[in-house]
Amino acid sequence: MSLTVLVDYDSGNLHSAEKAFQRMAAEGNAGEVLVSSRPEDVARADRIVLPGDGAFPACRRALGSYGGLFEAIEEAVTIRARPFLGICVGMQMMASWGREYESVAGFGWVAGEVIRIVPADPHLKVPHMGWNDLVLDHPHPVLAGLSTGDHAYFVHSYHFRVENPAQRLAHVDYAGAVTAIVGRDTMVGTQFHPEKSQAAGLRLIGNFLAWKP
Repeated sequence: MSLTVLVDYDSGNLHSAEKAFQRMAAEGNAGEVLVSSRPEDVARADRIVLPGDGAFPACRRALGSYGGLFEAIEEAVTIRARPFLGICVGMQMMASWGREYESVAGFGWVAGEVIRIVPADPHLKVPHMGWNDLVLDHPHPVLAGLSTGDHAYFVHSYHFRVENPAQRLAHVDYAGAVTAIVGRDTMVGTQFHPEKSQAAGLRLIGNFLAWKP
């Protein structure tokens, strides 16, 4: 039976994400969904999901504080090519650098840096919070059935400036382009919360669970 592990490293409430992934796994006959902080569970996972809420430096240090956990994720994703989905700060940590409060090295999986959102319209508030329309930049199996104009739920003050435009799969307009989805090889990441994004988010989760790169 296929196993999807949602990595728990005390960086946010995983209850809604767990329920959404379990629902879509049941609908798509995609196997078991497990929330775990154990490196051995990550090592045996067929798919890995890394959520994250809060500040980039705190999330990066929290993940590193679990002995062997990041190493298990990196080995599974970069060497054994297990499909990976980063959510919110979990996506941001795929970057080369995070610039929130201080400069902190990310995973270096997708070249770029996480910087503060500065809308061209000074009347727009930061954090960028609420619903926004996706603009799809490149096709990808995880985006099957999704279209430009579909809504996703965001809450963040920093965004991922991707170096290679081909690795920005989607963006939203917030008085300037804000990266919404990144991807390369067997890795994808969403700045928004798919578990809170209703039909579009559930479709993306279902696609990820069915994805066989």
